Amino acid sequence: MATMILLEHCLRKEEVMTGNPLLLDQDLGTQLVYSVVACPSDALALSNCIVVNPYDFQDGAHLLINGAFVLTARHDNTGSLQQGCIGASSAQRSWIGLSVQGDQVTIETLPPPPHPSAPSYLQSIDVEIGFFRPRQEIAEQYSADDIARHLIKLFNGIVMSTDETIAFEYHGQNIKGNVKGVSLLELADEQRRQVPANQSSRGHQNYGIIMDKTDVTIMKAPDSLMKIKSSAKNRWNDIGLRAPPNAILAPNFKFEDMGIGGLDTEFSEIFRRAFASRVFPPGLVDKLGIQHVKGILLHGPPGTGKTLIARQIGKMLNAREPKVVNGPEILNKYVGASEENIRKLFADAEKEYKEKGDESGLHIIIFDELDAIFKQRGSTNSGTGVGDTVVNQLLSKMDGVDQLNNILIIGMTNRKDMIDEALLRPGRLEVHMEISLPDEKGRYQILNIHTNKMRTNGVMDEDVDLVELAGLTKNFSGAEIGGLIKSATSFAFNRHVKVGTMAGISDDVENLRVNRNDFLNALAEVHPAFGVSEEELEQVIQNGIIHFDPIVDEILRSGQLFVEQVRTSTRTPLVSVLLHGPPGSGKTALAASIASASQYPFIKLISPDSMVGFSESQKVTAINKVFADSYKSPLSVIVVDNLERLLEWTPIGPRFSNAVLQALLVLFARRPPKGRRLLVLTTSSLRPVLTEIGLSEVFDSELRVPPISNLVSLEFVLREVELFQSSEERRHAVRMLEDAGFALTAKEEDSSKMHIGIKKLLSTIEMARQEPDNVAQRLMGGLMGLGM
Repeated sequence: MATMILLEHCLRKEEVMTGNPLLLDQDLGTQLVYSVVACPSDALALSNCIVVNPYDFQDGAHLLINGAFVLTARHDNTGSLQQGCIGASSAQRSWIGLSVQGDQVTIETLPPPPHPSAPSYLQSIDVEIGFFRPRQEIAEQYSADDIARHLIKLFNGIVMSTDETIAFEYHGQNIKGNVKGVSLLELADEQRRQVPANQSSRGHQNYGIIMDKTDVTIMKAPDSLMKIKSSAKNRWNDIGLRAPPNAILAPNFKFEDMGIGGLDTEFSEIFRRAFASRVFPPGLVDKLGIQHVKGILLHGPPGTGKTLIARQIGKMLNAREPKVVNGPEILNKYVGASEENIRKLFADAEKEYKEKGDESGLHIIIFDELDAIFKQRGSTNSGTGVGDTVVNQLLSKMDGVDQLNNILIIGMTNRKDMIDEALLRPGRLEVHMEISLPDEKGRYQILNIHTNKMRTNGVMDEDVDLVELAGLTKNFSGAEIGGLIKSATSFAFNRHVKVGTMAGISDDVENLRVNRNDFLNALAEVHPAFGVSEEELEQVIQNGIIHFDPIVDEILRSGQLFVEQVRTSTRTPLVSVLLHGPPGSGKTALAASIASASQYPFIKLISPDSMVGFSESQKVTAINKVFADSYKSPLSVIVVDNLERLLEWTPIGPRFSNAVLQALLVLFARRPPKGRRLLVLTTSSLRPVLTEIGLSEVFDSELRVPPISNLVSLEFVLREVELFQSSEERRHAVRMLEDAGFALTAKEEDSSKMHIGIKKLLSTIEMARQEPDNVAQRLMGGLMGLGM
């Protein structure tokens, strides 16, 4: 075969000598063998063309060498190159892998444009450049845009390929370049139809012809000391901005693939604050005189998606593999080792930034449980001071003397208040993003993501309505929704367990379906951490509300008005109400009833019953935590029960807890954060005491809960609780109480012996119920025993 190619070459040379020098170029696709020699002159070497004898090829022809490398032909103007030889520069010989010691190559002439199978024109080309001499350094700073224009002027009409090494002169210096990537203009539909079947594809072309409109991106080589001012141009193509090689967004990135539900607003805010400046060319950012954001702090309740966002940001970005650090892993018992661990995290970013400057890729460091290692300096009493020095080391690396502009720190914490303040200022972790509880739309997105496989594989019943579940899961975090779905599947699994065994499964397991009842059962089992304290509320209103007097209806109506005021008013995001009255008058039950009827997603009860044995500081911490948790919910109700017991009020002395009092004074008056609304319902049996200690002034309104003070109200209660079997027995008992001196009408209330709270009355009624044969006498005896 080689003999036939050589013979054909000799015959064609003979045709050329007889006066047909263009015949070779007309017979396209024929391979000929040529010998390799050195480039005849330095000027021809800097043309980045393959030098040929004028009788072998046309000037400007595009040649395919060894079936893989494409170069443009340039006629020898020195007259020293013989026919059958090609002159290749040292850079070209290194790229193709050739030697001048007897190497030969096969050459095929490619057709010129606009032939459909000709090389395409380049839409863009990325070139990495540096000085020819290693470690050469000069003071002059070159403009990337000026070099790009210079390259287009020098090499217009020349083919260039990916990984090709080129050489040129600029400002009196010899420059070496390496083509890192090219993109081609697409063929028009008419051109595609004209391509012959046998020439329809040469595979994926990694070469093309430079033209006036080619977009040239210039980058500094990693090992070069050349100073380059980055371009400020936009990189446009037919689908929008063209991403340069160091673009931060992955080319195949889609927001819908992130698997994050309910955080659309937060993620858009993060992108605007931390990544928008990195999308634009470094030269444009340099014109603005700003630096990129170096740090993001994600804070919020547990389970809301902070770690998920950080993990997905790493996938979204076309950056180095993120370094994930779980807080305590940094600490080491040896002196200086913890600080060394911090320095190691930044080593790769520092090395690349020294090599490439602003063209460096993005390095991401993710700190989980940030509060574990970067506490307020001076707050730890370990004696070693390691915590403080670790904070100092991170501060110096993020924004010290040698500033880096190619790093992004992402920190996550549930306790923002514990982190050193110097770390939170601009230039460090400057973007503070609260990842809060998802709203109804967000919960639907999370449910949709978590149940996607169920629906795809047909194991979810059609009666499951995700919109309904989103409405029922108020204040559920993303993690709690995941737990809800696991609980629902456990109920579905349980239906297919064999009767009488806990390990065997039934034969119809292939019919397993998760249905609506499974989810409703799961809702009774899984409760949100920032939700409604259902058990506590049910405990204080287990007997219900007895409407023994019109004032009870008025209190409930007023409570509903306060609820709506907090829900809708733009002027009063915080409303505090005091319910006061004698002990046992039903204040707690009324407050809990108002709270439950509000349907707010967050309802908590602060009661001295749950703080028995607490010190003053423990009480303050517990109370403050409930209020802090309420700020994470859009609508919240806090019921503060038995205020005087919470304050440890004692008339002997008198004595009370000033620390708890001061905390309540602050918390009752503190407006919740923007977008959050809070209703505080407080109960007290000692209203005058609140005036003495200055607590009564913080309440926006007061509601007095009266005791039962007349027989009309008493008879209503007796009828509601069905103490007597007949109305005649009930009227007989009321007459007995009247004869004993209890008032019958409201006019006689002032002289009445009766002054009893509903709670005490119900307790007395239940005691009388225990003696069915003598209920009336036992009831009157019980009321007399209360001192009435």
